[in-house]
Amino acid sequence: MGKMKTKRGAAKRFKRTGSGKLVHVSPGQNHASMGKNNKRQRRLKQQKTLEGGSLKHIETLMPYE
Repeated sequence: MGKMKTKRGAAKRFKRTGSGKLVHVSPGQNHASMGKNNKRQRRLKQQKTLEGGSLKHIETLMPYE
């Protein structure tokens, strides 16, 4: 039986922390920043941890990370 492959798109978007949690960069900060206030832009710069059902789905895409 062959090895399972990591989905490369998921590997580029999600990183594993030292404690094993998955973090990602918030979407919505690449363009149209004129319409967003400063508080919102600061909040979007922070990394967020995955929780719930989306965490289980992403872990299947990244078996070895």
